[in-house]
Amino acid sequence: MQTSPRVRFAPSPTGPLHIGGVRTALYNYLFARKMGGQMLLRIEDTDQNRFVPGAEQYIIEALNWVGIQIDEGQTADGPVGADAPYRQSERKAIYQKEALRLVDEGKAYYAFDTAEELDAMRARLEAANAPAAQYNAITRMQMKNALTLPADEVKARIEGGEPYVIRLKTPRKEEVRLNDLVRGWVNVHSSAIDDKVLLKSDGLPTYHLANVVDDHLMRITHVIRGEEWLPSAPLHVLLYRYLGWEDTMPQFAHLPLLLKPEGNGKLSKRDADLGGFPVFPLEWTDPFTGTVARGFREDGYLPEALVNFVSLLGWNPGTEQELFTMDELIDAFDLEKIHKGGARFDIEKAKWFNHQYIRQQPNEKLAPVVLKQAQDAGFDCSEEKAEKIVALLKERVTFANELFTEAKTIFYAPTDYDETVRAAKWNDEARRAVVAFRDRLVQFEKPFEADAIKQLLSDTLVQAGIKQGKVMQAMRLALTGLGTGPDLMLTMEIVGKVGVMERLENAMTTLQ
Repeated sequence: MQTSPRVRFAPSPTGPLHIGGVRTALYNYLFARKMGGQMLLRIEDTDQNRFVPGAEQYIIEALNWVGIQIDEGQTADGPVGADAPYRQSERKAIYQKEALRLVDEGKAYYAFDTAEELDAMRARLEAANAPAAQYNAITRMQMKNALTLPADEVKARIEGGEPYVIRLKTPRKEEVRLNDLVRGWVNVHSSAIDDKVLLKSDGLPTYHLANVVDDHLMRITHVIRGEEWLPSAPLHVLLYRYLGWEDTMPQFAHLPLLLKPEGNGKLSKRDADLGGFPVFPLEWTDPFTGTVARGFREDGYLPEALVNFVSLLGWNPGTEQELFTMDELIDAFDLEKIHKGGARFDIEKAKWFNHQYIRQQPNEKLAPVVLKQAQDAGFDCSEEKAEKIVALLKERVTFANELFTEAKTIFYAPTDYDETVRAAKWNDEARRAVVAFRDRLVQFEKPFEADAIKQLLSDTLVQAGIKQGKVMQAMRLALTGLGTGPDLMLTMEIVGKVGVMERLENAMTTLQ
């Protein structure tokens, strides 16, 4: 008897992975790790009309980037696990076998209706104000299928190569129930379920048949997926029943929608474009149009920050804690604490999380960003200097690529000075303080470090009889051109003794 849970993330390679898909994968991963189970990655590529080249590789790379580790399934290096293959397009014979078994048992049937005939049926129903324009237990008896045609004609059509699909024979009057782990009991009358296509005319299954068959054969215990699949869940329960697998049917948990920032309606790429933020984990280039869509990674978000942000979109630990490592999320995660209502996507909160994680990063991890930007701008910058810049500025930025922008007063000596500060703070006393400090720097032989610089400036001002509070903003103005900024002593340390002296000289000349 299986005791540890097995979950799966089963995306379709029809384009880039939406942030909602990242959340679904994350919740599956957290649950599996919390319960000591396994997580599978299955690629549901049976809809060949929507297949997009490169999408599967994108999905795998995105999961790797955010730190979701797949135990079994499709990976960048190929399938891993005894249940391979994990691409549904490579499991065609398995689905055909189960679909034909349902036909033989009278639980499914062949249907030969053309697209035009189906459109005509829907039009008739709509004109008659029918409750639903669908192929169901009533309308199927007016259509061209194995339930209305003689058996020998059905056989002749199939042997003659006429296109057909296999449809589920939905019961006319039956209650279908499931106990969803997020939403509780869901009850649907079978009259509301249409006779879904299980096997298409190209021999490939629809999502409904394929996901049920694969979940059973791969021993999936919990299906954690988006709310958009909730209307299909009763159909899947029927399929488990018809296939004889109801006793081992997985438990369902349907996650709440991700809503627009305003809170009304499902979050889309268009909303993201209008709001100026990404909705995909990685940048995506459409292989057909060449259109580039923004990615959280390329926009400067750390994967840890994105995971923390996404984890709280629809789930809450029940405490005041907001910052979680992946291990802490695993420890705290509980399906019972997932909300039923939609979660508003607040990009400002995502930025807040990124700022928190930037602050926590080791200086040496962020230094390469500064180093590259400085070198691209034509500046000599050592790794040591880059690390000092990170230490000075990481509390002030939201994204790592903002560090160089914030550090421009270090790389560029001021040519312009804040006029407001100049008018208010630059006076004879300030000029005297700058001259005195410059003169002391000429004789200064100790290592040019923040603590020593601070002591030298303090001693200089005491000897000159100048109160430090009256001239510090003017001193900053002389060195950076601005009236505010990060720690001035650390700034001077990074600029270096020669650079500081040159800036003071230039200020004394310019700020007359």
